[in-house]
Amino acid sequence: MNALTRPFTLLDRFAPALAPLALLALRFGLAVPFFRSGLTKWESPGRISDSAIYLFREEFRLHLFGYELPYPMPVLMAHASGIAELLLPVLLVLGLGTRVAALGLLLMTAIIQITIPDGWANFHLPWAAMALALVSLGSGPFSVDTWLMRPGRRAG
Repeated sequence: MNALTRPFTLLDRFAPALAPLALLALRFGLAVPFFRSGLTKWESPGRISDSAIYLFREEFRLHLFGYELPYPMPVLMAHASGIAELLLPVLLVLGLGTRVAALGLLLMTAIIQITIPDGWANFHLPWAAMALALVSLGSGPFSVDTWLMRPGRRAG
């Protein structure tokens, strides 16, 4: 081992031990911006904010095939977005249904991308990368998913 390859050899040795922490960090990294956005959509429990409805009715547009189209069913979309942005991040943090929650946030990221096309480099691309990693790799050992799948665990 020479001086040029030594750092890579050390990284190769410790990388598997860091993987569980990397998956936990990905879960939190993806959950936080969506959860914070979800909090802004609610006046109180069960009451979507007027500003969220306004955004979906008046401001947000779907940029498709060179056209800017209004959101279909804007009140329903505001509610669905507000619910998903709170529920899916909580599931991610817990590591419960991680792959499904990450897939849901990946789909939301795609919709956000066609709503706000200029955000791809700073926001949408990192979110999509994190979501794809979680969909493909799962939650890691620090999760409810892993606890539920543990051999010998009794239901009850």
